Amino acid sequence: MRYHLLLPVGLLILVSGVWSGCRPKDQAPEAGPAIALVMKTLNNPFFVDMERGARAAAQHHGVKLLVQAAEREVDVEKQMQIIENLLERKVDAICVTPSGSKEIVPAIVKANRAGIPVLIVDTRVDARALSDGGGRTVTFIGSDNIEGGRIAGRYLVERLKGQGKIAVLEGIPGHETGDARLKGFREVVDREPGIKVVASQNANWERDQGYNVLQNVLQSRPDLSAVFACNDLMALGAIEAVAAAQKTGQVVVVGFDATGDARDAIRKGTMAGSVAQHPEEMGRLAVEQALAVIHGQTIPKEIPVPVELITKDSR
Repeated sequence: MRYHLLLPVGLLILVSGVWSGCRPKDQAPEAGPAIALVMKTLNNPFFVDMERGARAAAQHHGVKLLVQAAEREVDVEKQMQIIENLLERKVDAICVTPSGSKEIVPAIVKANRAGIPVLIVDTRVDARALSDGGGRTVTFIGSDNIEGGRIAGRYLVERLKGQGKIAVLEGIPGHETGDARLKGFREVVDREPGIKVVASQNANWERDQGYNVLQNVLQSRPDLSAVFACNDLMALGAIEAVAAAQKTGQVVVVGFDATGDARDAIRKGTMAGSVAQHPEEMGRLAVEQALAVIHGQTIPKEIPVPVELITKDSR
């Protein structure tokens, strides 16, 4: 059934003599423009896939690609520091997945003053904060997270036949990506009189927190029917909590991102589904669109990447 619309990596090592956050493989040949891809983390398979797509495009087009990321998605200050170092480096363009939709604005303004174009990938910048700060971005490349949340909601309503109790694992409080997914999901399930969201708690995008939060929910709500996690790491933690409570097969778990580990869990039947965003395509588009801007071309203000639900019946 299709509804249209990891590998774990080690902690980043800061190398002496190389600007903050840069790994040795980021040192590139002298020829070609330099494009930076600043992600939230590399400890999430979603961003590993994004990097893979970006590197393939960079190699194809002869671009120097500098990949930067903090160790944790919540480390907004580290991401800001990385961007400031890139501005000193005088890269030709910066593609960034903001760790904070409002917090990123001062860094964007500094890039604007330096004449370095900024392309936003995956997570939108807060439009009002950007306007108030006098900043501007070239484009947004990413999925409609609200629609992705709706897709997950419609699937769970159908799967539960309109009756059941659901727990939601949210991302970082105030984070645009998680807020959008939650909004779309609630738009659907809140209209269903037989569906009740009995818990909606932050697990900060992390697997261990997904486990801990859902373990507590299961203790207080042993009659739980389903879980919607706003990313797959939290969903994978959730299915571990479900297994520990000996409720595998009784609690339906749906995630978001369709990472490799999530797809494996779907094939095994421990996870019901996950909303796919195609991060590898986002990485490819980010490099290609940045290169177009460097060459003086005008690109669209919005470049959508489709979302779809992956279930055991999808392949």
